[in-house]
Amino acid sequence: MYAIIEACGKQYKVTKGDVVFFEKLDAEEGKKVKFDKVILVSDEGKVEVGVPYVKGATVEGKVVAHGKGKKIIVFKYKAKKNYRRKQGHRQPYTKVEITAIKLGADKAEKTEKVEKSEKVENANKATKTEKAEKTEKVEKTEKAEKKTVAKKEEV
Repeated sequence: MYAIIEACGKQYKVTKGDVVFFEKLDAEEGKKVKFDKVILVSDEGKVEVGVPYVKGATVEGKVVAHGKGKKIIVFKYKAKKNYRRKQGHRQPYTKVEITAIKLGADKAEKTEKVEKSEKVENANKATKTEKAEKTEKVEKTEKAEKKTVAKKEEV
């Protein structure tokens, strides 16, 4: 089972047990984090795509650590003007371990209700067609009996 979530302006493909690096989140280490913006959920071959998000689906995680990424150098330079500026930058991040991917409970109930209602409708259709077939047979036999009675009366 995997999900694609939207967090911090980016999209991440996550599965249970993954460790993902998000941009700095306002949560303390050891606290639980909940992501509601689930774009897609795939469960045993069944793919559910949201419009724009899947209703009732959430991804839960636990904040493992906060830190800073690798240093990048920002170097500004203008030719022939003796203009040189060197600056470093380290992007802060939050390390999150994904603990659960949950589909909405109401979603599962709805699918069960839909399946049950479809079964009931199919059963009703089957009984209606059986009744219609029986009435057609009865009508045909009655017509055949009337014809035989009419022929006997003629003779």
